[in-house]
Amino acid sequence: MSHPDPYGNTESRGWDRPAAPALPWPDTDLEPGPWRPGPAAHTHPAEPDTYARPGAGPDPYAAPDTYAAPDTYAGPYPTTSRHHDGPGRYDGPPAGDRARPDGPEHDGPWGEPARDDEYPTAQIAPVRDEPTDQIPAVRDEPGPTPEPPAGRRGPGRRRASAERPPTTAPKASRAGRNLPAAIGVGVALGAAVVVPLFFFMPAFLAVLAAAVGIGIWEMARAVRRSGAHPPLAPLVAGGVITVGLAWYAGPDALCLGLLVTVLGTMIWRLGDGPGNYQRDLTAATLIAVYVPFLAGFAAMLAAAPDDGALRVLVTLAAVVLSDTGGYAAGVSFGKHPMAPTISPKKSWEGFAGSVTAAAAGSAALLWALFDVAPWWGALFGMAISVSAVLGDLAESMIKRDLGVKDMSNLLPGHGGLMDRLDSILFAVPVAYLLLAVFVPVVS
Repeated sequence: MSHPDPYGNTESRGWDRPAAPALPWPDTDLEPGPWRPGPAAHTHPAEPDTYARPGAGPDPYAAPDTYAAPDTYAGPYPTTSRHHDGPGRYDGPPAGDRARPDGPEHDGPWGEPARDDEYPTAQIAPVRDEPTDQIPAVRDEPGPTPEPPAGRRGPGRRRASAERPPTTAPKASRAGRNLPAAIGVGVALGAAVVVPLFFFMPAFLAVLAAAVGIGIWEMARAVRRSGAHPPLAPLVAGGVITVGLAWYAGPDALCLGLLVTVLGTMIWRLGDGPGNYQRDLTAATLIAVYVPFLAGFAAMLAAAPDDGALRVLVTLAAVVLSDTGGYAAGVSFGKHPMAPTISPKKSWEGFAGSVTAAAAGSAALLWALFDVAPWWGALFGMAISVSAVLGDLAESMIKRDLGVKDMSNLLPGHGGLMDRLDSILFAVPVAYLLLAVFVPVVS
C-alpha cells in the first residue's frame, strides 16, 4: 500500500522502497518480559501502511499508522525504539547479551553499571534518628543579654580607651554646612581678592577673569540637567573679553562685550544643527548676562582712578556683613520663613539681621573712607543687603528648578564658586550706581 508524494510527485513511492532486511536472529529468541507502551511509538497519520518483513505474517505489535519495532529490547526497562530506516540500523545487542546481572552495581540496561546521574537519590545519605536531648530548652523568663566573645567587637565600633575616646558623629550646624571649613575657605577667598587689589591691580583683573570662567563652567554644567547644552567655549571666551572691555573702556564696552558673547554663541551653536537650538541659546544668554555682564561692574569699580580698590572693598564688606548678620540672626532667632518654596532656611529674622549689619557697617566704612554722611552710608548698606539677598534667592530658585543643591563641590563648606558669587554679582551693579552718586569719580 502506498500514498502520493506530499511534495508534489503524483507517482506512488511505496514500490521504490527497499525491503527491510531480515533480523540477525529470529523473533522467537526475544527475552520474554512485560511490554509497556512508552515514547517508542511514533504516530504518523499520513502513512497508514507499516513496514513488513519479507516472509513474515502480520506484525502483532504494529498498530495502525504507527511505526513499531517489535524486535527491540522488551525487558522491564523500556527503551526508545528506532525506526526501520533501512539497512544499517541498530536494533540492540543479541539476546544472549541482555542478561541482567543481579546486584546494585548493574542497574542499567543490558547489565552495564548504572551512572550516578541517572539515580541521584542513591547518593543521599540516610537520615539518622538522633536524640533531641542535645537541643537546649527555650526559657520563658528574661535573662541577661549575652556578652560578645572576648577580643571581638560589634561592627562599626572600635575599642575606646583613655588615649582614644569613643568616636561620635560630627553634628551639622543649623545652617546645614560645615562652619569651620566655610570660614577657612571664605578667608582664603577674601585674601585672594584683597591682596592683589591693593598691591597689584592687574592681578585682581586676572582673578576676576578666572572667577568668571569658573562660574560660567558651573552654570553650563548645571543647566545640562534640564536638557540644555549651551556651548562652553564661546561663553568662556566671551566672558573674559567682556570683563576686559569693562575694565579698559567702561559701561559702553561692557554692553558691547555682552553683545559679542551672545552673537558668538549663536554662530557657534549653528554648527551643532537646529535641534534644541532655541533652548540652548536661551540658556547661553542667561549665563552670559548672569555671570560676565554682572561681573563687569566689579571690573569698572576697580578701574576707578585713585580709589577703585576702596570701592571694591566697601562693596565686598557690605556683602560679607549682610551674610554674616543674616546667618547669626537666622540661627539665633529665625522662626518665620521668608521664602519657603525657594530657600526654606531663610527667615525674616535673618533678613532683618542682614540689613541691620550691612547698614551699620557701611555707614562706618563710607564715613571713614569717603567722608560720606552716615545716613547715606546706611542707605548704601541697606541697598547692598537687599540686592545680595535677592541674588541669593535667585540662584536658589535656579538650583531648585534644576534639581541641584550646589552648583559644584569645588569649595568645601560653600559648594561651588557661584554659591559665593551669587550675592556679589547682584550687589556690584547697585554699588557701582550708588557710589557714582555718593562719591563722584574725578577723572
